Amino acid sequence: MSEPTTTLAPLVVAGLSVTFPDRAVLTGIDLLAQPGRRIGLVGENGVGKSTLLRAVAGRLPDRAQVSGTIEAPADLVLLGQEPPFRDRATVAEVLAMTLAPLRTAVADVERLAAGVGSAVGAAAYGRALELAVAHDAWDADRRASVAAARLGLDHLDPERAVGTLSGGQRTRLALATIMTTRPTCLLLDEPTNHLDDEAIEVLTGFLLELPGVVLLASHDRVLLDDVCTDLVDLDAGELGTDGSGGRRFGGSWSAYEAARAEARRRWEQTYAEQQEELTRLRAATRIGTGAIAHDRGPTDGDKYIYSWKGGRVDQTLARRKKDAQRRLDIAEREQLGKPPAPLRFRGELTTTASGRLVQARDVEVAGRMRVDRLDLAAGEHLLLTGANGSGKSTLLGALSGRLAATRGSVDVSARTVRELTQDPSPSDPARSALATYDAAVRDLADPPRLRELGLLHPRDHRTPVGSLSVGQRRRLQLAVAIAAAPDLLLLDEPTNHVSLALAGELEEALGAAPGGVVLASHDRWLRRRWEGPELGLTQW
Repeated sequence: MSEPTTTLAPLVVAGLSVTFPDRAVLTGIDLLAQPGRRIGLVGENGVGKSTLLRAVAGRLPDRAQVSGTIEAPADLVLLGQEPPFRDRATVAEVLAMTLAPLRTAVADVERLAAGVGSAVGAAAYGRALELAVAHDAWDADRRASVAAARLGLDHLDPERAVGTLSGGQRTRLALATIMTTRPTCLLLDEPTNHLDDEAIEVLTGFLLELPGVVLLASHDRVLLDDVCTDLVDLDAGELGTDGSGGRRFGGSWSAYEAARAEARRRWEQTYAEQQEELTRLRAATRIGTGAIAHDRGPTDGDKYIYSWKGGRVDQTLARRKKDAQRRLDIAEREQLGKPPAPLRFRGELTTTASGRLVQARDVEVAGRMRVDRLDLAAGEHLLLTGANGSGKSTLLGALSGRLAATRGSVDVSARTVRELTQDPSPSDPARSALATYDAAVRDLADPPRLRELGLLHPRDHRTPVGSLSVGQRRRLQLAVAIAAAPDLLLLDEPTNHVSLALAGELEEALGAAPGGVVLASHDRWLRRRWEGPELGLTQW
């Protein structure tokens, strides 16, 4: 019999709405993703990018109410912002679990080959063969070895527990699993978080070669440029990206930035024009007879004519008012909503400082990081670079005092030091964002109000921290850090999880920060524009 050909299926989302008990996240989302298309989801933090991915994957919590339809390929994989591995699982166990279904697929083909003589047996064999061919199951072990080597996992102890890996190593391990299985529908939520350039290059090449559907949410502007064939803006506004409410843009992020700004301008202009027209129509419904005929009294001989003309004026007035009211009703019904004021970062990252802030010599944290020399004066901004596992986060922890150096000296003379770590867990998920912020800044002399910083929209201030998106929690964490007006700010991947707009605003704020900043980042967009000194760390 001839070898079956596999047909890749599209992803179809129609009228999807997702509501939680305290808020609606998505409303009426339509999306068609054909095989071979790589679609990037963009929009402000909290607009529902992660929710959309989880809805497509069928992984929303029970409390979510979902309407609409989703038709997704059965062979669908979601890689969320935290890889779904048990902390106690070993690297070897994760790779073995990945290979198990592919090895089973090969065994099924061999087992069912003997039954091709019957119609039932031939059908079962055909289905098994199609599955195995779709995933190139015979080559899975080789692909697993190649992926592990390309992602630097071949140097890890196979018996090492996942919970002891760095964030970048866990993400690399997750990427190795999807490069091995090659799903026909791949959903990615911030896939480049924690990854160094080498790993991102491997991921980019894999996505460009994958023949099925790719749907991803990412803050990585370079990835959106290099990979995406289309963008879907979940925060496009009432006129959408095309002036007619559409959310889709055929192109990459660099091209879309200008189109997005133009879409916002069109919305503001149309809203202003509609308000002018509404004001005119409302005035027309209050028109008096003076606007139709002069109120001139009759002479002795034309009282009858005056009365007759007065009746005509009243009829004309009534007709004009009725017509104005009709047009007013239509205009009010069809008017656009007022463009909300965009959320813009208005805080200052540091306060003014003077003198030397940091002096470190021969610093080592055993098994994790070693730096011979680091000096930072007031007003200096230092970028830490290096591959995953080179100790950038560890060095920041040593500078903040969160980690103790096992050798060498760390002298930090800054008055106020604040550290933005990568992925902290909220201490009280049930507490509102505003209450969390207020509790954190309670002992400060004159802290700014949360709304003054432009980091978290006022409508989200009463939302429990546990219900915020990862990006919104990241914004809240940054607000707490800068509220203390530090003269030394330590930032670990500050653009991870945050919206593309805020990432750009943070870059501008970094350039203007008068205090000292030490920044660790894999953000290629940010690093390509960095003009200050850099310190490269090597893997331990």
